[in-house]
Amino acid sequence: MHMNPSLTASARHQSAAAAANWEATYRQMVLYDLAADIELGFFLAYYRNFAVPTIAATLHHNGEIIERPMKRSYDTAIVTYELVTCGSNSDRGRHMIRLLNHAHRHVPGSQDDFLYVLLTLLVVPIRWARTHAWQAPTPAEETAATRFCQELGIRMNIAGIPATFPDAEKFFDSYERNNIAYSPAGAQLMASTLQVLKSRLPTAARPLTRPMLSAMFDDDRLTDALGLPRATQLSKALLNPALRTRNAIHRRRPLSTMPHFVPGQAGSSLHPNGYRLDDIGPEYIMTPASQPGGEPS
Repeated sequence: MHMNPSLTASARHQSAAAAANWEATYRQMVLYDLAADIELGFFLAYYRNFAVPTIAATLHHNGEIIERPMKRSYDTAIVTYELVTCGSNSDRGRHMIRLLNHAHRHVPGSQDDFLYVLLTLLVVPIRWARTHAWQAPTPAEETAATRFCQELGIRMNIAGIPATFPDAEKFFDSYERNNIAYSPAGAQLMASTLQVLKSRLPTAARPLTRPMLSAMFDDDRLTDALGLPRATQLSKALLNPALRTRNAIHRRRPLSTMPHFVPGQAGSSLHPNGYRLDDIGPEYIMTPASQPGGEPS
């Protein structure tokens, strides 16, 4: 299998990365080596939360995703990439941690719910990349990704964070077995957010959004819970060869020297001229009185 020398060199460097250099290792994977697949994994992780009725009920009650699906989707991505790019201990990183803690301070949910949401950012992108990227993440990259989520979880006061990626997978799979189910709230959240995904696609491809997303999930229980059609042999037969062709082309090209994300300059229809830190965050934040069944204090 022919591979561009720059990809080979980076893969070798990532494989030999020391655990102490986890931030640089994770940043290289997310912003350069596996950038497109990790981004897609982050999107799939975001959608997955809607398949848990308790989480979906909270998100639906809050109203941000239903009323402002594009802003919520892009803000979630920007917060994640700011933390990856700048680090949790940077000024920008600390701003994002404060934003996350402020936004979630009065959000109802069990510790397992919060831990699951955190671990979607770890397990879903890594599993997607293992199966579909031009190269699977190295053990050092998986360890670095795990450490990133550990550090984020600690700063958000989430308890019981797994110490290793295999332990994270065990919790993730057990939680989904016990909690994934259809709910009207989850289906409505998925339908609202699907419009954001459609807007990123060429017009001719938009009718294929739902079946292609189902093929990416390739999990009947999950797609049932999200109100999506089940993946068909045809949809998978279209998706998988397309990904293999993309990967074959990617292996022959040099590694990009431009990062996948630049803080403050993320181009989108929402922020075409970039953004300030104060532009990021929900317009409505839950209070004790605004929780389902909550009483004014």
